[in-house]
Amino acid sequence: MPSVSCMSILLFCTVIGWASSAMAAVNNIGAAVVYDGSSKYDHSFNQAAFENGVSPLRERGFVIKEVEPANHVQTQLGVMKLARRGYNPIIGIGYAVSPAIERAAKAYPNISFVTIDGVVNLPNVSSITFQEEQGAYLAGVLAALKSKSNHIGFVGGMDIPLIRKFSCGYALGAKSVKPNILITRHYIGSTSHAWDDPSKGIEIARHQYEQGADVIFAAAGGSGLGVYQAASDHGFYAIAVDSNQNHLYPGAVLSSMVKLVGKVVWQNVMDFSQNKWRPGHRELGLSGDWVGLTRDQYNANEFTPSLANAIDQHKQYLLTQDDPNKSIVTLCAQGLN
Repeated sequence: MPSVSCMSILLFCTVIGWASSAMAAVNNIGAAVVYDGSSKYDHSFNQAAFENGVSPLRERGFVIKEVEPANHVQTQLGVMKLARRGYNPIIGIGYAVSPAIERAAKAYPNISFVTIDGVVNLPNVSSITFQEEQGAYLAGVLAALKSKSNHIGFVGGMDIPLIRKFSCGYALGAKSVKPNILITRHYIGSTSHAWDDPSKGIEIARHQYEQGADVIFAAAGGSGLGVYQAASDHGFYAIAVDSNQNHLYPGAVLSSMVKLVGKVVWQNVMDFSQNKWRPGHRELGLSGDWVGLTRDQYNANEFTPSLANAIDQHKQYLLTQDDPNKSIVTLCAQGLN
């Protein structure tokens, strides 16, 4: 029998150990992602998590179980079933999944959970929220600078604290460059269907355009697709949200205010696999570029270099603001807009 050197054995074990580390670190079963709604292809928050988190993780060899619940009951049952089967970590995409994460985390203290856009104060939960108001501030600056009518719009999914942060930052940003600008606000609805109603988005956007608004920021999930279509139909502009949607209506989508939810999914699974994962609450914003505006080949003609320079100046201002009482985060927390 041929002899095998100790170095060869060590190298073999190292390679095998690295290749299996991802699987071993997630209990030889896998991680799990529970979306906020029945479709991961919503061109918004869910899709950002899938395309920039789940998909690249699978390319690295990780097993990722996905759940697309149709309603609140399926969300609750789905998260509990994942925990019972041993998926680890379990990541909830969107604030609506947070109650299910909290319930399962109490029942399964040895499983690690992540809730995105919600806060659960338990020792086995990592809560990730974003400083949306900072990104929305930049969207407001862009909308005001682009507006010729001195009238801009905002379409939110539901009138809830999370969306008020978008609305507040947007208004503060717009008023920072045009103090007298008119801002019209509407919301899609008061139920979970508000995030998946493009026809209502079209209706509201058309109304705002007819009233004189020439740029509308949509923070309405899948309903925003209707806002973008209305912008294209009427020859005005829309600003998208959560994921980069500039390519959907080139020339009409002025920019997209993104939140790097996919990077959050990626980082949590990678940290868990390397035994670096930790519970607790983290708030992510402009620092680290976790939120911001997109500029690419699809909107470069409308989002001109001069506008990009102006946005960068406002970004630097926000990053260097040393008076916490005047920060956008503090002002929006106080309900000022």
